Amino acid sequence: MERLEVGRASLTWLRGGVNFLDGGAMFGVVPKALWTKKYPEQDNNLIELRTDPILLQIDGKNYLIDSGLGNGKLSEKQIRNLGVREESFLIKSLNELGLAEEDIDGILMTHLHSDHASGLTKKEGDAFVPVFPNIPIYTSAIEWEEMRNPNIRSINTYWKMNWESIVGQVQTFEKEIEITPGLKMIHTGGHSEGHSIIVFEDQEECFIHMADIMPTHGHQNKLWALAYDDYPVTSVHQKEKWMEYGYEREAWYTFYHDAYYRALKFNNEGHKIGEIARRRYDYSL
Repeated sequence: MERLEVGRASLTWLRGGVNFLDGGAMFGVVPKALWTKKYPEQDNNLIELRTDPILLQIDGKNYLIDSGLGNGKLSEKQIRNLGVREESFLIKSLNELGLAEEDIDGILMTHLHSDHASGLTKKEGDAFVPVFPNIPIYTSAIEWEEMRNPNIRSINTYWKMNWESIVGQVQTFEKEIEITPGLKMIHTGGHSEGHSIIVFEDQEECFIHMADIMPTHGHQNKLWALAYDDYPVTSVHQKEKWMEYGYEREAWYTFYHDAYYRALKFNNEGHKIGEIARRRYDYSL
């Protein structure tokens, strides 16, 4: 498992699943001739994407950033439509680090789409129960409202089985919340109306988790938004704001979906000056 130290914070990438989606959908209106120069294409226009939660350890606490694809919850149709090649090894990853479910102190949910939130619950008998009971799950108030009351477009990604059993754990915020000194969740909108990013600053050290407004290193261009974005213009404006902010601080940018890099650092001109590459291995269906 890859690790990154940023000031007081230690980040470790866990195995939350992998899927293959249409590259055109992931890069929106960007011509294929351009996006394939930035992110590798697989067969039939598909690109490889991770769904890997990040274990964030800071000030003696263990937090998760998002929760992965979960296990044994997806139908054959969902597996096919989402291009799932591997479900989650989240708990196994924690165990390999000497941690168990009860050692997690909180979960920071950038948004609640199924590829980020399915690891929050598991099936026991005929019911779904929390994987991490009795701990706070943080998300924006707007996101939590849409999770429970999806519209005609979002109903296909906000699933009851991912939220009904965690109602008592969810803690919402409006514009931003400071989880611990220097660590904030900040509402941006864009990818979803309630989408948030995570920013950590410790003196001169900084990391920014842009979640799905910059899901991979191939999306660094400020104008490149996903076809999946509900509010693509908002995504572009928020990306511009937070890329400029991070460039000035030579911040690390961390990824949940990137199959090739866990994190990249850029200078004030946007040129790469540091990287954490992801270890590669083969998948079995």
